[in-house]
Amino acid sequence: MRVAVYLALTLPLPAALSARWLAARLDPRMATWLLTIATVGFAGASGLALTALAATEVGQIPLLASVGDWSVRVLRRDDPASTTEALVACVLLVVVLAAAGRALVRRVRALVAAARTAHRLPVDPATRVVILDDEVPDAYAMPGLPGRIVVSTGMLDALDEPERRVLLAHERAHLSCGHHVFVTVAYLAAVTNPLLWPLAAAVRYTSERWADERAAREVGDRRLVARTIGKAALLTRRRPAAPAVALGIATGAMARLRGAGPVPRRVAALLAAPPPRRRLLLAVVLGVVALAVLSSAETVRDLHALFELAQAGKP
Repeated sequence: MRVAVYLALTLPLPAALSARWLAARLDPRMATWLLTIATVGFAGASGLALTALAATEVGQIPLLASVGDWSVRVLRRDDPASTTEALVACVLLVVVLAAAGRALVRRVRALVAAARTAHRLPVDPATRVVILDDEVPDAYAMPGLPGRIVVSTGMLDALDEPERRVLLAHERAHLSCGHHVFVTVAYLAAVTNPLLWPLAAAVRYTSERWADERAAREVGDRRLVARTIGKAALLTRRRPAAPAVALGIATGAMARLRGAGPVPRRVAALLAAPPPRRRLLLAVVLGVVALAVLSSAETVRDLHALFELAQAGKP
């Protein structure tokens, strides 16, 4: 149990360190699926590992031992974790559960509020586009039933006709591909383990790249899409904050334009050839995720065997 439990807890670290590297080298659609699955898998594995460590200490509480009919003496004798490790796991587990519950409530409220707002907005039923009479350039896709593409008059006035087609194609891709679901699932999984934040950030980036590539295929001009993304990023540097669940062509724009932020990387990717499907790399990442999940499953199996032993040793 000792080896398996710490394997499940430490494997997210190399995955997090390689998240940006993976996002840049994989096909965006494949990368979004892979990184989301990895984030959920690592979150589940580390959560089970913490639960197993905490259970070895909680199980030694006399009241619980009497209810479960197992021997505290045997459990303490064969416990593979030290008291300090188990107590730290207990504290971390409480913090994780509280943070996850709070994040889930907040994100559900944000999604419900976005859906209600989208439903109330006047929209062209054919395009699902809502045009806001606002001179501040802005554009984003808002999830709902159905979702809406929100564009300000300031943004429309600043773009020429080909650039508007790119903008709308990008936002339509967010809605049709369900990118809000990927981003939300990865965010909620990362809340349970701080090591997974780079993976969640990578999911947000690859979902934007996925929309970029969809727009490029629709308009047939990768350079036009690259130019539009850069222009939209510059136009929206002073925009008001968009809804938390919104995704847009200029996501993460000016805050990270210096250095290798997401917008410059997206532009550079569009100016290069489309990324290939690296199936070997995909298999390696899935193998690491599977190892973490299997390690946590082995931890749970060993924990079950430990408690069975403690029940057999009950006088």
